[in-house]
Amino acid sequence: MSFEGNTTVLEPRSLPNFVETPYVRDVTERAMSYIGAGFPIHFRGISGTGKTTLAMHVAAMIGRPVVMIHGDEEFSTSDLVGGETGFRSRKVVDNFIHTVLKTEEDMHKRWADNRLTVACKNGFTLIYDEFTRSRPETNNVLLSVLQERMLDLPAPRHGEGNYLKVHPDFTAIFTSNPEEYAGVHRSQDALRDRMITLDIDYFDEETEVRITEFKSGLVNGDASKIVRIVRGLRESDTYEFAPTIRGCIMIAKTLGVRQARVEKNDPVFRQVCMDILSSETSRIGTAGSQTRVKEAINELIDQIC
Repeated sequence: MSFEGNTTVLEPRSLPNFVETPYVRDVTERAMSYIGAGFPIHFRGISGTGKTTLAMHVAAMIGRPVVMIHGDEEFSTSDLVGGETGFRSRKVVDNFIHTVLKTEEDMHKRWADNRLTVACKNGFTLIYDEFTRSRPETNNVLLSVLQERMLDLPAPRHGEGNYLKVHPDFTAIFTSNPEEYAGVHRSQDALRDRMITLDIDYFDEETEVRITEFKSGLVNGDASKIVRIVRGLRESDTYEFAPTIRGCIMIAKTLGVRQARVEKNDPVFRQVCMDILSSETSRIGTAGSQTRVKEAINELIDQIC
């Protein structure tokens, strides 16, 4: 990690315990081919499908320093680009002739680069995580960056004018949740047209098992049983929100803390599955939906364990 002005610059590395399976390798190879052709990429999918992890992995493969932005409803263009933050004052006192006192004073506005400008200027990789959580008008500044490779600044920067030529090594990686999610804005068609969108679905079973094993340390087929329970619940259609790989990891890690066994006769295991999967699959928590989910979980535990 380093700093460019007020911007934190990350080293290009995958997240710890990154698991690469044929499914993951296929997605990353497709993403790298589009980047090699000069296009930004966009990982789109529901929460918990590993979009940010994939973005960090692709950035590590690119090998350039990384600047990260997390979408925010309160963002304005200056939060991405930068702006004038104050004044610099200079005063010169000339007393060469002791009977004459001459002073000169001038003031200049100070410009501070924000993360998008830092990435464009230095050719860093920009990861804009959940970019549709920012208002569409905030993201308009990206249109010229991705198409004309020019950054339009709201004010002259250090006497360099209102335009910054984007470094040839600059790359942008976007992630987003579906538009029906709370707090998500509809992205502009013009912006989506400038990127290649890869829809990220749930991982295949092999990938989910390996991720759960790596994140929790469970072995001897226990991770596989947990994954099968979660996948079975996902296929049951008894929930408000489908359970994801996060549920598998939460269950597996909690069992390690509680020293419980992945067995149907272990009451701790059964209760942990109930608590975590009920929480992950319901936002409103109506009695009817909770009952159906718990019944499905009990049946799956009895069948699989």
